[in-house]
Amino acid sequence: MDVSIVIPLYNEEESLPELMAWIKRVVDQSQLSCEVIMVDDGSIDGSWSVVRQLANAYGEMLRGIRFQRNYGKAAALFCGFEAARGEVVITMDADLQDSPDEIPELYRMVAVEGYDVASGWKKKRYDPIDKRLPSKLYNATVRYITGIKLHDFNCGLKAYRKKVVKSIEVFGDMHRYIPVLAKQSGFKKIGEKVVQHRPRKYGESKFGWKRLVTGFLDLMSVVFLTRFGKKPMHFFGLLGIFMVLIGLAMAVYLGVAKVYRLNHSLPAGLITNSPYFFIGLTAMIIGTLLFMSGYLGELIARNAGDRNYYLIEEKI
Repeated sequence: MDVSIVIPLYNEEESLPELMAWIKRVVDQSQLSCEVIMVDDGSIDGSWSVVRQLANAYGEMLRGIRFQRNYGKAAALFCGFEAARGEVVITMDADLQDSPDEIPELYRMVAVEGYDVASGWKKKRYDPIDKRLPSKLYNATVRYITGIKLHDFNCGLKAYRKKVVKSIEVFGDMHRYIPVLAKQSGFKKIGEKVVQHRPRKYGESKFGWKRLVTGFLDLMSVVFLTRFGKKPMHFFGLLGIFMVLIGLAMAVYLGVAKVYRLNHSLPAGLITNSPYFFIGLTAMIIGTLLFMSGYLGELIARNAGDRNYYLIEEKI
């Protein structure tokens, strides 16, 4: 099979028939063998009923997965990736703001040009300015920290080599950082394509201003996990050494200063009267705790399971 199209959705019943018809028209014109995997992330409208109707109409081309509750977009992508059988896996949103007309070119970038990841870039966006400006700042920050030269990490329209999606684990809200996870897993040929961004036709956006805060926190998490997830002692141990050295330096300073004053018949008060004594003691305690955190992290990393599990209510 050439392409698997993974579509996470939440309360998008109005757009699904039009989206599926559009995808069918594009892949038929391009002569691509294709499967569509719609993952219903616990919708509370009639989205799953629509998926059932579409599955009856399109047969084996459409597969559906329904969560028992809302887990988030990353969970939907994770389960969609597990089910995907195509050599190229394309992700897109269900709200019709991502154009299926981009599918053939994204497929070509991966299958022919050899990209591991081909990411969409919504160069011209129809979002209000209060969403565009923070998005530009966010993307610039991610580019600087990760070294991946993409303009639009938030774009849901992306294509991946099958081996990529089968090798990474998407959890939490890490769907924005799949290119980062792919790069850390050794898939370094990451490209970008300018794609069409369409105005929302039905419903309203499921993301608000909180995405800016959670996006930054998720960035810190993904940087830490990709660098130190399997070796936490390298992070906590380094901080622990630094704090212990600060505490020892203060203890040595206080000891040498007191000996010097005693040898020169100068007034020397109690070491415990100096604020540096308590600062140094606190630093050594914090350093010891950081070491213990590193040891515990190593134990957890060695014994933790490698998979996420989500409660799926039904499959088609």
